[in-house]
Amino acid sequence: MLQRVCKKMGTLALETNGDVCSNDYVVLGLKDFRIDSIEKPQILSLLSTLLERSVQKNERRLETLQTKDFITVFHGLRAPSLSIQQYIDRIFKYSCCSSSCFVVAYIYMDRFIEQTKSLLTSLNIHRLTITSVMLAAKFMDDAFYNNAYYARVGGVSTTEINKLEMKFLFSLDFRLHVNVQTFGKYCSILKREAKGALVEHPIQSCGVEESWTSKEESTCARPVAR
Repeated sequence: MLQRVCKKMGTLALETNGDVCSNDYVVLGLKDFRIDSIEKPQILSLLSTLLERSVQKNERRLETLQTKDFITVFHGLRAPSLSIQQYIDRIFKYSCCSSSCFVVAYIYMDRFIEQTKSLLTSLNIHRLTITSVMLAAKFMDDAFYNNAYYARVGGVSTTEINKLEMKFLFSLDFRLHVNVQTFGKYCSILKREAKGALVEHPIQSCGVEESWTSKEESTCARPVAR
């Protein structure tokens, strides 16, 4: 049942981003990717690597300067047990969103950091990730799950994810539109990461309630169609 629903969740991005190099789509796993494919799109591991690198860099910086990070609603009391890679894989597995949403989520996080001057750390990266992917799915995909479902996937309460969503939106000034040029720019950044290049990018990375659902969540909520 879950797989059949997931196949209906396409993205509008690939239909409008024809100017972006198709080779980038292939490298990142954005082009003609089947949700029921055995292999995961490479965008997941590439984004995880970039975010993990940012987290490590920022935490070293905070430690060196002996300063404390500015606490926001995205911060948790402790880092969750799931790594960034595991968390992103989980979101992709259960949200059924298009792989392009992870590029857009990356763009949203960059905008958030630019606007708030925040740093990505192990205490806020998970909440920022689930919030940005959820918003990307709502903006990009022709069908998506509701906030309560994303809260289950992300390991937070529905009340909390609603609060995170509003804080994120106001921090971005509700600027969710991503044009072709910007999408292509971030695809190129991720493509360089795929080639093993050291990407120095300005993006800076929430403890989450340890309430991960143990079942395979075969009884998923119905997606919301546009």
